[in-house]
Amino acid sequence: MKSILLVVHPTRTDAIALGKELARVLADSQYKVFTNHTDLIPTATNFEKDSSADLAIVLGGDGTILRAAELVRGSKTPIIGINMGSVGFLAEISKPSVEELLKKIKSDSFKTDTRLLLKYEVIRDGSEVASGWALNEVTIERSSTQMVELFVQIDDRPLSRWGCDGVICATPTGSTAYAFSAGGPVLWPSVNAIVLLPLAAHALFSKPMVISPDSRIIIDIESDSAEVSADGMRKFDLERSDRIRISKDVETIQLVHLDDSVFTDRLVAKFKLPVEGWRGRGA
Repeated sequence: MKSILLVVHPTRTDAIALGKELARVLADSQYKVFTNHTDLIPTATNFEKDSSADLAIVLGGDGTILRAAELVRGSKTPIIGINMGSVGFLAEISKPSVEELLKKIKSDSFKTDTRLLLKYEVIRDGSEVASGWALNEVTIERSSTQMVELFVQIDDRPLSRWGCDGVICATPTGSTAYAFSAGGPVLWPSVNAIVLLPLAAHALFSKPMVISPDSRIIIDIESDSAEVSADGMRKFDLERSDRIRISKDVETIQLVHLDDSVFTDRLVAKFKLPVEGWRGRGA
């Protein structure tokens, strides 16, 4: 590795302090150091669109990792999340020391998970007027106090019409985010699938569904207005008769883990699940 990107949470003083320390130590070890916030880490180089890095180190939480994904998507740069607060699903559970992290970087001893992304396209009067992608989820939601009317199709076949608050289309990564809080299932990251979840639908059948990652979801807007949102960050206003096409993106995101913890451990830690009395491996 020759270059490192430091992505820091801009309001967390501990993340900024660690970023400054890492920038100094990495530069001393002859790494080129980039950052998304040169105002906070002035010794690093600003990361531009045409910049490239061998590894992105995220200092923050899961939300900061979503920001990092925006920076590295399409470059295959792996992301390692150093959690600076509560336990997340994307960031590491425990924060390593600078010395330990540098040792891992120099030895290139990482475990990498490939994470599925979703893409969406908005078709209006036969033309594409917007497009985007998501690591967690693409949602179509009401933009007013009234529920939105949606006609949902999968693989070019009609599924149902829903009068609802909206619909979530989530990746396995996003199954523990918005989709989980709305009553969706938890998918292990290794499960290659898409969660389709209606929100407060007025319908006899409005259960969460797990569908093939190769399926194509089409949602027609039958209300005067709605909104499409990707990871809660990239948004676009919708109109009546707009069609949204959602499918697996050709790009992926690489997430790195430093330790041997598995998703089960992160699930137990996040929700403080009762596991007292566990007798250990092979019990």
